[in-house]
Amino acid sequence: MTANVQDVVIIGGGISGTAAAFDLARSGATVTLLEKGELASMASGWTLAGVRQSGRHPAELPLAQAAIKRWKTLNEELDADVEYRQEGNLRLARTAQEVDIIAAIVTEQRQLGLELSFLQDNEAVRAVAPSLSEAVLAASYCPTDGHANPVATVQAFAAAAKRAGAKIRTQTAVTGIEVAGGRVTGVQTMAGPIAADAVVVAANVYASQLCAAIGLPWPLTADHVSVVQTVPLPPLLKQVLGVANADFAGRQEVNGRLRMTARTGPWTWPDGELAADDVQPPAHMVATVINRASVVLPAAAGARLARLWGGLIAMTPDGLPVIERSPEIEGLVIAAGFSGHGFCLGPITGRIICDLVSQGETPLPIQP
Repeated sequence: MTANVQDVVIIGGGISGTAAAFDLARSGATVTLLEKGELASMASGWTLAGVRQSGRHPAELPLAQAAIKRWKTLNEELDADVEYRQEGNLRLARTAQEVDIIAAIVTEQRQLGLELSFLQDNEAVRAVAPSLSEAVLAASYCPTDGHANPVATVQAFAAAAKRAGAKIRTQTAVTGIEVAGGRVTGVQTMAGPIAADAVVVAANVYASQLCAAIGLPWPLTADHVSVVQTVPLPPLLKQVLGVANADFAGRQEVNGRLRMTARTGPWTWPDGELAADDVQPPAHMVATVINRASVVLPAAAGARLARLWGGLIAMTPDGLPVIERSPEIEGLVIAAGFSGHGFCLGPITGRIICDLVSQGETPLPIQP
């Protein structure tokens, strides 16, 4: 640790924040993580929880590849089962136009060094995933992608952070970041002030308003996602499913439940405090999720439903996250705006945050 960074406050109890708390605490910092709700109560709990490299923007791909290396040993590192399975990702084509899109993605990403195959017809696709339907014309297949349990992963990082000495405070909303003389001095919370040498903003959809209040506005919008989960089913699918135009994704969890998602569209904030019911999915989107799932995975049509929920994705204009140590305010580190694909990156985002707080820079490629 650098001599002038001793006390760190992390805002946000998702995978980025808890991973950062773990890495910072074990590197010697005094860490307090603040979460306005419960751990994994926002994007990290709502997510499909795919752990993928395929389909990444070239700027993000090296981070995803670094994250996969850590995911492989995360159970041992955290002394917990995060239900990580490296069983592949299939991105499906349902029309002739989508076949061309998938073929182009495979060509581009193979040139970037990713292990990715083009399954050029239905027979090839169903040789990998027999439960898929004849409506799937082709697919990309990345065998080194996978999935994990999002809530278990966040809780495992938080528990490991506590063992390393971090304090985790839930139901503690941060109302503002304190700045004096061009550097952070702490945060204000509903329970009072907390002093800090460094503040990490890993607050998902709330990140931009916290930054704007200290003179660092940046554009962040929210998209709504509808999620449908079934009762446990017999083994159907090992791979995570996506589609060429990204209007559906799904997977079968370790417990046998199908977890299926689709984006509802841009989110309009309600007046007043966000309530749990505000983000529940509209009925028409529940039907949409099931219909899109059933086209590619017929068994989904007859599955009994267990849970429905909605979530918010923090979107930047270019779909890439903001990860940086602020050049304007000393001691401020931002890691937010992951635009729906931050769960896989979480373990490596935590390491990057630790580097930026303690050293001011990171060897990982965040320049883009």
